[in-house]
Amino acid sequence: MKTILHNILLLFLLTTCSAFSQTTPVKDSLLDQMVGKWILQGTIAGQETTHDIIVDWVLGHQYIQLKEVSREKDSNDRPIYEAIVFITRDQTLNQYTCLWLDNTGNGGLSAQAIGHASRNGDNLEFIFGISDSSTFHTTFIFDKNSNSWQWHMDSKENNTIQPFARVRLTRGE
Repeated sequence: MKTILHNILLLFLLTTCSAFSQTTPVKDSLLDQMVGKWILQGTIAGQETTHDIIVDWVLGHQYIQLKEVSREKDSNDRPIYEAIVFITRDQTLNQYTCLWLDNTGNGGLSAQAIGHASRNGDNLEFIFGISDSSTFHTTFIFDKNSNSWQWHMDSKENNTIQPFARVRLTRGE
């Protein structure tokens, strides 16, 4: 009897794992345009900067993973800025979700690292909640003609918008 229960449990676990592994890949033409190697150039927090970015589909084509590293180094020869970002689209809700992890945080994972967006043409404006009266907006704008992206980042507090970053991404090698 113990062997039969063990086999039933094993069959249940294998069936469950198989069902989870057969998720449908995310299909999204705008996210597809992000995949590749990019050079980010522009102004962030009032400073001119250049970053290298690599974007790939990961985890069974469920998310794009964006790895961003600044070319500027600190006194220990480490990049001043690094980020790993995951973006996906909930095909049922037609909503995008972004998890933004970088080296500017306090080491903890909070709701502030998660943003949501709806697609508006070739734009995705992610809104990250900072507090009840403050949000951070990261807008990805794809330009089909130049095959490039613009990112606009702004803080919004009490309905007042303060620009934080204006950068452009062009294809790199």
